[in-house]
Amino acid sequence: MTEPVIIEAAINGVTTKQQNPNTPRSPEEIAVEAVRCLDAGAAIVHNHVDVFMVEGVVAAERYLEGWRPVLAERPDALLYPTTNAGPDVRGAYAHITPLAESGLMRISIADPGSVNLGGLDADGLPAAGFVYANSFDDIRYQLELCERHRLGPSMAIFEPGFLRAALAWWRAGRLPAGAMVKLYFGGDAGYLATEHGGVPFGLPPTTTALDAYLELLDGCDLPWSVAVLGGDVVESGLARAALERGGHIHVGLEDHAGDRQPTNEELVREAVAVAERVGRPVATCTEAAAILRLPETVRAEAG
Repeated sequence: MTEPVIIEAAINGVTTKQQNPNTPRSPEEIAVEAVRCLDAGAAIVHNHVDVFMVEGVVAAERYLEGWRPVLAERPDALLYPTTNAGPDVRGAYAHITPLAESGLMRISIADPGSVNLGGLDADGLPAAGFVYANSFDDIRYQLELCERHRLGPSMAIFEPGFLRAALAWWRAGRLPAGAMVKLYFGGDAGYLATEHGGVPFGLPPTTTALDAYLELLDGCDLPWSVAVLGGDVVESGLARAALERGGHIHVGLEDHAGDRQPTNEELVREAVAVAERVGRPVATCTEAAAILRLPETVRAEAG
């Protein structure tokens, strides 16, 4: 039997309404957009909120403002946040415990590495941006937090070293249940681009680069997906290549860059169309939870 495709929609990220007016920012917009994506075929929705570096309970409540209406309509939905931005790993992940205790979250984040992200200066040189840093101790903290709260870690792989660190945990039998690796390829627009452009990171969105990652994953049974940050995962052909090799797809306005201004729903429907052409069914939320082997949790009232 052909395994269903998990489509994940990252619906906003750092993308502004100036970059794409279809980007949801408020909890009300996030709720509407999440339901549209779920109805279009997404099984997982990831979003950022408009507060950061605040107390964990404050950040958690802002997420829940957007999530409660979604889960009232779609109680099977899989929703998860980003980091709280610091100032250290405990502050960056201070919202995870109250979100887990709400019973409305089954997936968390654990980013197993560090990378330079940013844009170009007027001379076309890498200049603006920051180092997204996760030490080995930080990674341990993130994964142990997932283990403690029975949350599946969604692990962003920006560079090959990220994957090697994740695989060290997998080989040791210490990765929490429900783990997924998301292979992020660097598009031409980069991430956190300036007016002069962005600096691509990691490997380019090519089948050669994908096969290099799959060589590292050889013998590993972790589910994996592909995304292009600063590009288009479908237009690049990477989505189809991943589906043909047994992977899943990560789309959304957090990632997308190009000449057009699509909606998240349009990007999800494009991913669904690729799955149909390849001959793989699209996973429901329940099927995605089973594929990921997410731990069961007792959910609180969503309304």
